[in-house]
Amino acid sequence: MKKHDQDFMKRQNRLTVFEIIKNQQPISRASIAKQTGMSPTTISRIVGELTEEGYLLESEQVSAGLGRKSTLLAMVDAAVLSVGVELDRHQIQIGIVDIQGKVVAGGTYPRPADEGADITLDRIGAEIDRLTKSNDIDCARLIGIGIGLPGIVDNEKGVVIFSVQLGWKNVRLADRLKEITGYDVAIDNELKVKALAEHMKGAAIGSNRTALLGFGNGVGSALIVDGEIYRGKTNSAGEIGHTTIDPNGMMCDCGKAGCLQTYINIHSLLSEANKIRPIRSIEELFEARRAGERWATYLIDRALMYMAITINNVVCMYNPDSVILSGELTDKFPEIYEEVVELCSTRFVWEPLRGTFTILRSVLSDQGVVIGSGLMSQNCFFALE
Repeated sequence: MKKHDQDFMKRQNRLTVFEIIKNQQPISRASIAKQTGMSPTTISRIVGELTEEGYLLESEQVSAGLGRKSTLLAMVDAAVLSVGVELDRHQIQIGIVDIQGKVVAGGTYPRPADEGADITLDRIGAEIDRLTKSNDIDCARLIGIGIGLPGIVDNEKGVVIFSVQLGWKNVRLADRLKEITGYDVAIDNELKVKALAEHMKGAAIGSNRTALLGFGNGVGSALIVDGEIYRGKTNSAGEIGHTTIDPNGMMCDCGKAGCLQTYINIHSLLSEANKIRPIRSIEELFEARRAGERWATYLIDRALMYMAITINNVVCMYNPDSVILSGELTDKFPEIYEEVVELCSTRFVWEPLRGTFTILRSVLSDQGVVIGSGLMSQNCFFALE
């Protein structure tokens, strides 16, 4: 075996052991060896490294039945911290995330929709600095930054290939932000990192095949198969918002006509609403619906219909065991969950597939991208160690 193959296997083994301890603590070395098939010597070496580096604690010996006693291992939650960032059209959300995915400090900052990449990244760097100082965060424990954002992302090179919502194209985000902050930076599509968070800490725990759908400023999806995010060749799998529903339909920000997201996303809903009367926010549109205004009811009911159609299309293509609804629309207006479920069960999901999957709410809601981004950064760090 070549040396680089050996090094890769060592990093993967280390990450596997780390994840098992993090998710199943307290746990014994013998149990880890049984689950992984690694030799006791390999487990002891990895545990020794992680303990020496301050990531693990060993508890006192406990009885393991009539046999030998075991020493149990647990994580030191505060040993590693990372920065998770959600970057969207109108706001930036930043959180300091510990090893268990808990946000120990955070803040949300407005962002002008037309703000350029350099200005946004300078602001992110400045806000991270302010956040760590105001919360007395030990920066020596910060191992990196993770960012989730809408669009097509080259996650290996750290480049934003194309983001309609941000108006960015070919932005070397990871390199540029590392120049500003000094930290290693990992980036990915926002729904992929949110799916990672839901799989590790939220609604998708225990699921073998999960589709996460995002309905908000855009429309997108992410698929988790056996614990791994399905990416496709160029990491663009899941961009369902730009599937064509009607070639003669409304113009999308991407330059095509009739994209799915033009019937669902907040920007399109507000644009349509303002043809009737001035509506400043999605909250006002829902208030008009609750007040019984027929035009508002029509717009939102149409959006819910297309949400149900989206679920049907994803279920027909990928046959998941669970579908998670997420995004600003479902987070802000939880009442639409029941309506979408009803539409799926009675009208829009293909009958042979009804009952084969569960439609779930996002457990992590508006913190999912921050948590997922922070955990992504930690995974990169431990894989490279």
